[in-house]
Amino acid sequence: MAETEKFVLVADGGDIARAAELRRIKMLATLVLAGCVVLLVVAKMMERAHPAFGFVAAFAEAATIGGLADWYAVVALFRRPLGLPIPHTAIIQQNQHRIAEKLGEFIEVHFLSPAPVDAKLREVDFASFISDWLTDPKKSSDLARFILRMLPEALTAAETSGLRSYFTRRIITQLQGVDLAPLAAGTLRGFVAEGRHKEMLDDLLQAIHDSLNKPETLEMIREKIRNELPTLLKFYRADRFLLKRIAASATSFFEEVRVDPKHPFRDEVDRILMALPDKLANDKAYADRLDSLKRDLLARPELAALASDIWGNVKTFIDRSASGESNVLHHHLTRLFVEAGMQLRADSEMREEINKGIVAVLRSFIAEQKSGVSRFIADQVKSWDMKQLINLIEINIGKDLQYIRFNGALIGGLAGLALHTAEIALKAV
Repeated sequence: MAETEKFVLVADGGDIARAAELRRIKMLATLVLAGCVVLLVVAKMMERAHPAFGFVAAFAEAATIGGLADWYAVVALFRRPLGLPIPHTAIIQQNQHRIAEKLGEFIEVHFLSPAPVDAKLREVDFASFISDWLTDPKKSSDLARFILRMLPEALTAAETSGLRSYFTRRIITQLQGVDLAPLAAGTLRGFVAEGRHKEMLDDLLQAIHDSLNKPETLEMIREKIRNELPTLLKFYRADRFLLKRIAASATSFFEEVRVDPKHPFRDEVDRILMALPDKLANDKAYADRLDSLKRDLLARPELAALASDIWGNVKTFIDRSASGESNVLHHHLTRLFVEAGMQLRADSEMREEINKGIVAVLRSFIAEQKSGVSRFIADQVKSWDMKQLINLIEINIGKDLQYIRFNGALIGGLAGLALHTAEIALKAV
């Protein structure tokens, strides 16, 4: 099995300065320990000369022991004291994998759990950040330019990969599955309920009236009448007479309907249109007719040709915009982004909804990925060069640990002095 590649930790300029300070404080702590030893030797030698040296010796002895014990504790945390294979030393180095696993688990449980993640995400106003970014014309312009650079490649990829054909087929399939009858019924019902059919009827009547007064229309109708009349009647120009009577009657009738809002013909149209939505919704024959019309329309080659032409025109326009040949689309996109940012800034409800949506998405994403993050952290720690890591930790916190040695010597010395004093006092009783 291949050895895991070690991750090299690089010290910066601050670490170099801290390393120098650590060496200085280590030397000072060692000198204090050596001083305690020298003081102990001198005090022991002078103890017979004066009883006070006994107190000094007791202090120095306990200070030496305390200093040595804390030196051992500090060194054992990072490496083996004097290089000796003493159990439970070099604690960090010997437990690298366990520390890595626990660190990853700790971050997953205490940093990436739903409660702290949700609380932290809710502190961030994502929508305001987006609105501030979009309202900056330069940033919106850069965004529009970036999108325009990407669009031609995306459209080309859609063509070459067959994505365009796939989506076209999917759209047609979806349209073929649409039941037009309920949709048409609902649309027509709303159209009639709003009275919009009356306006359309007025426009239709006016158009018929205008058409019947055009010579070319009358001539066309006359030709139809002539084709249906017997030859004898044609000889007496009955077609002209009939045409005048028909045109006059039709024009008069449609004009009456147009100017009279309460004309019976209007009521009949209303009745038919009001009944039609129910027929569309419930009559299978109507539904089948609409479905047949829909299939015929979708199967027309003209529709495919129209879609292809639209795609080609759009692609050409986008290519021109991306190349800088035309700035129309870039200006429109920039203005659209700026206006969207301004609208978002002014609409507090929209910002709140966007923030909720982003928080929900990020919360879900973090919940799904937190185990992966934990594993990534654990793997990274396992891959670190432990010698370098220990040096880096010692450089950053070793100075404070060296003060433990000072405190150990001082507290040990005071404890030894107190015990020696108590011993003398007990002997004197």
